[in-house]
Amino acid sequence: MRALIARAERYFEFAELGTGWKTEILAGATTFITMAYIIFVNPSILHEAGMPTAAVTAATCLAAALGSLLMGAVARYPIALAPGMGLNAYFSYSVVKGMGIDWHVALGAVFLSGIAFVLLTAVGVRQLIVNAIPHELYAAVASGVGLFIAFIGLRNAGIVTANPATVVGLGDLHSPSTLLALFGLMLTAALICAHVNAAILIGVVVSWALAAVTGTIHWEPQPYSARDIMATAGQLDVRGALHLGMFEIIFAFLFVDLFDNVGTLLAVGKKAGLFTGAQDVPRLSRILYSDAIATIAGSMAGTSTVVSYVESSAGVAAGGRSGVTAIVTGLLFAVALFVAPLAGAIPSSATAPALIIVGSMMMTTVSEIAWSDPEIALPAFLTMLGIPLTFSIANGLAFGFCAYTFLKILRGRFREVSWVVYALTALFIVRFWYL
Repeated sequence: MRALIARAERYFEFAELGTGWKTEILAGATTFITMAYIIFVNPSILHEAGMPTAAVTAATCLAAALGSLLMGAVARYPIALAPGMGLNAYFSYSVVKGMGIDWHVALGAVFLSGIAFVLLTAVGVRQLIVNAIPHELYAAVASGVGLFIAFIGLRNAGIVTANPATVVGLGDLHSPSTLLALFGLMLTAALICAHVNAAILIGVVVSWALAAVTGTIHWEPQPYSARDIMATAGQLDVRGALHLGMFEIIFAFLFVDLFDNVGTLLAVGKKAGLFTGAQDVPRLSRILYSDAIATIAGSMAGTSTVVSYVESSAGVAAGGRSGVTAIVTGLLFAVALFVAPLAGAIPSSATAPALIIVGSMMMTTVSEIAWSDPEIALPAFLTMLGIPLTFSIANGLAFGFCAYTFLKILRGRFREVSWVVYALTALFIVRFWYL
């Protein structure tokens, strides 16, 4: 047994990283606590697409467990994975509700994007993209997605509502559900300011309890059955997703996932002192494969694209440096599978504050954009603005890439643009023409 433990310590490079079992286990638990809100928030978003809540909760736990275990055991990084915020909103609100595509077909598109992840990683294309895309566009996408999910949170809370004269307007602040959401927002924000690791989770649970006490929700416990929690398993429609019109959806899943993962990887890796930049990431292919396999498995279980979570930085701050941190987080997600029957009791007024808060956290990347340089600032701004205002991550990406490339050409600095960026720009132009 001692020899096995010693071998594990060598594999995870405990001595080189200056860490130990106690530290890693505590860090893994810390990461889980900070991102456990996804167990409740992801099902509430995908339920808007018509998917059964309990089944999506189970799929969320399974995908997060598998992704985190792979990242920890294979890639050996302290980064946890789960269905991505922003991409789940894109899945429900843009693809299913906005385009009228059945959720079975949308899951098929997630599956195909996962297959594309694997193939592109195998031939080195994803690694090329990581190195070719300007860092500022990564930051703009992350910020734009933050605005997107915060806007959805404000709408779900009833704070922002549709207005025929001005497109959007202030909602009814006398509504009990809106008041509950405002309370949850202030409570969560106060806990974050107090540096409480489980702030978002506590905010959801307390708001949920208050809604139950005040009679804002009416829920009857449902029997815990394997049939209920497996209702989305294997329900993806890959044949339907192969239709030409689904290309832009697969494309959006593919590149937003790439941007999200690279941005998170750089943020967490730098904080842990594991590397200095995108060109200096050991075992990058393993990271990308772990993400791709988790996305494929997640789509088969019944959830949207799986991504790396920036909340992993909480575990790093607690001392996590090796893959053991992510493994512990993955094991805790597996245990959390048993909360699936409770997810249906949580009202949107309790989860909306989490969307707003997470959206605000994603806005920290705007400081990485050189706003004094218009060649960078304008494409970044169009990306950030295009995502929430068109309710489409794909549109925001397209605006930013096209503006960046055209400005470089018009300024006579076309040699500074990588052929990869030219290829992506051409694909976006074809997409606009097709639409």
